[in-house]
Amino acid sequence: MILIDELQAIAQARLEDAKVLLANDRVDGAGYVCGYAVELALKARISRTLNWVGFPEKRAEFENLLSFKTHKLDVLLALSGQEQRIKSDHLIEWTAVATWDPEVRYKSVGKAQRPEVELMIQSAEGLLGVL
Repeated sequence: MILIDELQAIAQARLEDAKVLLANDRVDGAGYVCGYAVELALKARISRTLNWVGFPEKRAEFENLLSFKTHKLDVLLALSGQEQRIKSDHLIEWTAVATWDPEVRYKSVGKAQRPEVELMIQSAEGLLGVL
């Protein structure tokens, strides 16, 4: 099990990693890592909403919880109990990050556009503060 505090710390670290990558013109990696920051923040929120001490990590811990074993941000947002609030109060930020897909790791280098990744990082920073 990954404890809530650890999930939040990792989410912040991944967001900082994304900023460093972007500052060094590693735009594709910045967008990729930024999405994981949001995923981890959502998993921390899910854990708090459900009064869990942490989020399942190992295969055995996911038994009967397979809906939670996902990287899909829209699914995680729905499971977090915060979907209505985020989509009404933070729709611009959510829209900027919601298209993230971990499969981007298989795209050719140079596909990510700097302005979109910059917006994604700014949006993720805001979302991490309200999740």
